[in-house]
Amino acid sequence: MIPRLVIAITFFSCGFGCNIVQCLLMILIKPFSPSLYRRLIYYPLYAFYSQMVVLAEWYGGGRLHVYMDSEDLKHAGKEHGVVLMNHYYEIDWLVLWMFLDKLKMLGTSKAFSKKPIRYLPVLGWAWWMAEFVFLNRDFEKDKAIIAKQLKIIFSYPEPVWLLLTAEGTRFTPAKHEVAMKFAKEKGLKPLKYHLIPRTRGFTTSLPTLRNICPAIYDMNVAFKSDSDVPVNLNSVLSGETLNPYILVRRFPTETIPTDEKEAAAWLHNLYVEKDRIIESFHESGSFFKTSGIKEMPCIVFEPRPISLFVFAIIGISSMGSLFYYLIVSLLSANWYGVIFVVALVVLFSVLLKKADNVTQVSKGSNYGVSESKAKTN
Repeated sequence: MIPRLVIAITFFSCGFGCNIVQCLLMILIKPFSPSLYRRLIYYPLYAFYSQMVVLAEWYGGGRLHVYMDSEDLKHAGKEHGVVLMNHYYEIDWLVLWMFLDKLKMLGTSKAFSKKPIRYLPVLGWAWWMAEFVFLNRDFEKDKAIIAKQLKIIFSYPEPVWLLLTAEGTRFTPAKHEVAMKFAKEKGLKPLKYHLIPRTRGFTTSLPTLRNICPAIYDMNVAFKSDSDVPVNLNSVLSGETLNPYILVRRFPTETIPTDEKEAAAWLHNLYVEKDRIIESFHESGSFFKTSGIKEMPCIVFEPRPISLFVFAIIGISSMGSLFYYLIVSLLSANWYGVIFVVALVVLFSVLLKKADNVTQVSKGSNYGVSESKAKTN
């Protein structure tokens, strides 16, 4: 109970603080120097995102295992890139954050996201002010948004990685069943651990990406299937040890076909490979044994002390301020102050619980399933 309260107070105090700093920078700096604004927002965003990285690595003791070609690793963190990641787990986003933290890119990370998320307090506001790509899931409306936002994102002075989950939504048995039917109808190879990738967002992005983004990074996330610890946010918040394994490959953007149909076929073939990679991992414990992919060295990353330092500073200052105000309120019989502190702690606890619920697979969107039903009605 107490650790959860500390986490809730620290995380959301940092989140609201991040929003305030971003807002001030957006008003005072961005109109005069967008480049400086984009450099400066790295710091509040890093402070905010690193809270969860600290819980996974310092509190839970998890260690990130990265399989990556040494030549590809030389480019990682030094260039703009688009990340194609499987969307199977409730915390695959956290695994990406852990990797970006090691590349010192956590504060500049971006993603394609649903437009309603921008209105969510704390995280949604942070993403909106950080210039994420928010989509309506209406292709005609989204084409112009994609081209405009990609130009903004990849004009950043520091390297940026943009997450694109081509499957469109998180893997569930119901969505997988729909994807299998779609693959059969279209004559595509069915996938076991992935949904059929939606190619239009990728192919629409490519013409813009070719001139401003040098590489596509394929990221395959997996956890040992024999682990007794559930792979979810609740385990992270409880201090359970989760050790993620990722295989990362770099594809120069210039090597991807320029023709739209050929680019769509390239993406689907990539997901066929990704499926073999994940299947090999779950069957043999290795990404390479049965996948046909060239074996790569493994790097086990240790946590960065800076993330723990930031967490400690924010935790001590937020907890100390609340405790001080509570004591002063009690001593001066300021019951409104006492009620304010209690209400704030309850609010942060409820928000943390809500965040846990939102990440659960069972609470995910019906995107894909609802589309299929609509077509059959």
